[in-house]
Amino acid sequence: MYDLSRKVALITGAGGERGFGRAISNRLAQEGACVAVNDISTNPYGAGDWGGVDSVVEEIESNGGQAISILADVSNADDVDAMVYKVIERFGRLDILVANAGSRPGKDRVPLVELTEEAFDEVQRINVKGTFLCCRAAARHMISRDGGGRIIIISSTAGKRGVEKFSAYVASKFALVGFTQSLALELGSNGITVNAICPGFAMTERMTEIAGALRSEDESLEEKLEFMYRERANSTPLGRTTEPQDIANTAAFLASDQSEYMTGLAISVAGGNVMT
Repeated sequence: MYDLSRKVALITGAGGERGFGRAISNRLAQEGACVAVNDISTNPYGAGDWGGVDSVVEEIESNGGQAISILADVSNADDVDAMVYKVIERFGRLDILVANAGSRPGKDRVPLVELTEEAFDEVQRINVKGTFLCCRAAARHMISRDGGGRIIIISSTAGKRGVEKFSAYVASKFALVGFTQSLALELGSNGITVNAICPGFAMTERMTEIAGALRSEDESLEEKLEFMYRERANSTPLGRTTEPQDIANTAAFLASDQSEYMTGLAISVAGGNVMT
């Protein structure tokens, strides 16, 4: 549908088997892009036979695409600069950044009065600082190359409205929407578009961790997940929750030339659950 041949993409936080990063990496590769797949460790969730970023690379290569995996902590400036250097060293350029890496939910999913400073800082360190560092490194290269580019930031519908017991996460995702707008203003004259995708509730590995943090003592993880899924699906006009492929499809469009006149947007991909 979109021609991304001769383009190079970097997707952060892409090691999960059921995550957005895997779906985005495969979709961009299907459109012809060379893909660099990042996460903080090879298999950040340690799930069964799944091999994390190496499995994503294998999937792409088995379908005729080109891909590499790069381990890096997105909240560490040296790691991020080295990661972008490795992408350029391998593929010669970087055209598309998808800043998808996010914090692991847990101690931050509590009422404000119980939220520790350490838990709050951890969310901002990864979600906000990590996105800033990745965008800065990518933008520096894109500007120096003078060939334009696409920056896609994964925010959340929680970046558009508050959620009870999610104050640290909500603060970070609202920040990314404002950050997207600021970068769009700064980088437009360089031919670089900057847009955010705001997914709704999706059954990724992260959602399992959220359910674990929110469930009551007499409630099993499976019961909490089922309740959360049913509640969100029933409240969504299109009758289901967000799938990773929904986010991948939107990312492919934003990475393509067909979105060249769109920048500074925060696009809700939530089936009508959030319409702003």
